[in-house]
Amino acid sequence: MNDWTLYLGRETQAGPNANEVISSVSQVIVHSNFNNTLFNNDIALMKLRSVVAFTDFIRPICLAGSGSQFFNATSCWSTGWGKRLSNQNLPATEKLQQVQIPVIGNKQCACSYIPTDATITSQMICAGQENKGTCQGDSGGPLQCKQNSKWIQAGITSFGIPCATAGFPEVYARVSDFQTWITGQVIGTTPGFVTFTSTGTDADSSFTCPNASSGNSGKLSAELLFVICVTVMLHPFITQ
Repeated sequence: MNDWTLYLGRETQAGPNANEVISSVSQVIVHSNFNNTLFNNDIALMKLRSVVAFTDFIRPICLAGSGSQFFNATSCWSTGWGKRLSNQNLPATEKLQQVQIPVIGNKQCACSYIPTDATITSQMICAGQENKGTCQGDSGGPLQCKQNSKWIQAGITSFGIPCATAGFPEVYARVSDFQTWITGQVIGTTPGFVTFTSTGTDADSSFTCPNASSGNSGKLSAELLFVICVTVMLHPFITQ
C-alpha cells in the first residue's frame, strides 16, 4: 500500500499547509460488487496506517444512515481540487474549492441522462445545476449537507458530464445505501451514521420525464462521461 498517501488538513496544492498531517494507508477495501458499466457499488474504504488526531482543521463528518431522505432541491455542498468550468484545459485548481448545489431527484436525474449510456440507480444520488458542480479532478470528493449543526455526507463523486454542462447533474454514490457494507468492513469502531430527514414533499415523486419515450435513440458516447473510482475518505470540514 505504499502507493497511497493521504494528506489531511490540506487547503492548497501549491504551497505550505501548516495544518496538514500526512498518513500512509495499510489497506484498501473495494466493494466486491463494483460494476464499472452501471457504476453501481462505486465505493471503497481506506484504512490509515496510524491514528490521526483531530484538530480545528482535521475533523470527521457524519455519514448518512440508511433511511435518510434527501428531497429534490435539498441544498448541499461539494468540495475538491478539480478543474473549473471557466477553463477545463487548465490543471486542477491549487486551492480547495467548494460549491453549493441542490440535490436533483433520481427521476429527474435519470431523465437528464436518457441521451447517454448511463443508468441512474437507487445506489446513486444526483446534485448540481447548470454551470455549477464537480469536474475532472474532484475524485472521491464529498457531497455534504447540513442538518442543524451537523454536516452529513450524502454522496461521493462518481461520474457525470464534465463540469455540470448542458444541464447534466453530477452523480454520486449514495452513502446511506452502504451503511451495512461499511459497518461490516470496519472492525473495532462504530461509524458515525446519522439519518438525514428532509421536510415537506419531495417534488421528484410526482416528476414525469418528457423524454421517456425517446428510448435509446441518439445516445451520447460514454466517453463524454468522466468516471471516478470513488473512495470514502476524510476531507476538510466546511464552516459557514
